[in-house]
Formats: sequence, structure tokens, C-alpha cells
Amino acid sequence: MSRKEHISETPATQYLRRQRVIFSEHPYQYEEHGGTAVSSRELGVEEHRVIKTLIMQDEAAKPLVVLMHGDCKVSTKNLARQIGCKSVEPCTPEVAQRHSGYLVGGTSPFGTRRAMPVYAEKSILDLDRIYINGGRRGFLVGIDPKLLPSILPVTLVSCALPGQ
Repeated sequence: MSRKEHISETPATQYLRRQRVIFSEHPYQYEEHGGTAVSSRELGVEEHRVIKTLIMQDEAAKPLVVLMHGDCKVSTKNLARQIGCKSVEPCTPEVAQRHSGYLVGGTSPFGTRRAMPVYAEKSILDLDRIYINGGRRGFLVGIDPKLLPSILPVTLVSCALPGQ
């Protein structure tokens, strides 16, 4: 489970505090390329509840944020169709960092450097609690997913594929 220790502020936690969102802090031992399998194991929660924040881009290289269950992949074809784009693809780590202001592996949808549209898998809102990156590698925050539409410019989509 999470151990209690002081967590320094990140742009994400500052954003959540400004929005008056109640959240829990969950530091864990980060593993390079471990993904949500590691964070869910370290926190002792289902991987489906760990939400990954992906920085993608459309055919015009306009960035966007996709929130997806940790145990699912994004169907970029379905996503593009639903948001009216010709194509959507992941950004390179360098480009994602430039847009978000976060290192890959520590990307949060809260407090990004650049304002971007946010697309969330609609079934995320069906959960009672989610764990999402808090703006640093090895640090998740727990929040009520029903708050997402009130704190982010979220558009709900259905583009989840099973698997990672």
C-alpha cells in the first residue's frame, strides 16, 4: 500500500488544490517501462482503476490528451473517427514532454504546460475511484472520476481495446 511521506507539490497537485478537489496521494517505487502494471501492483489496486494519461496528436500535429484504463489500449482509428480527425497517433516522448511539461511516465492531465483537448474513455466515470498520475514518476493521486468533467475540458469517447 502507499507509505505516508511528504510529497512535494507538482503542477498537477497545485492545479487540483486550486480547483478544491479532494485527492489522496500515493507514492510508489517507479520502474522504468513498468507502466500501470507496476503502479497497480504497488498500490494494491486493480489495473483497470489506474488511468494512464497519453499525449497524442492528430494529422495536423495538434496535441490532445487521452485518458485510458491502465489495462486497455487506445483504438486510434476509433478515437479519430469519434473526434472528427483523419488520424490520431501517439506523440514521441520528446514532443509529449514539450506539450505537457511532464516527463513520460509522470504525465498528468492536470496542470499541463499547454492547454489541450482531453478525451476520456467514458467507462472511467463508472468507477468509484481512480488513480491517475500526480505529475511525477512514481506518484499517483486518487480521485472521484465523476469530478473529471468539472475540472478538465473532458469529452467522453469509447475507444478502449483490451490489452496493454
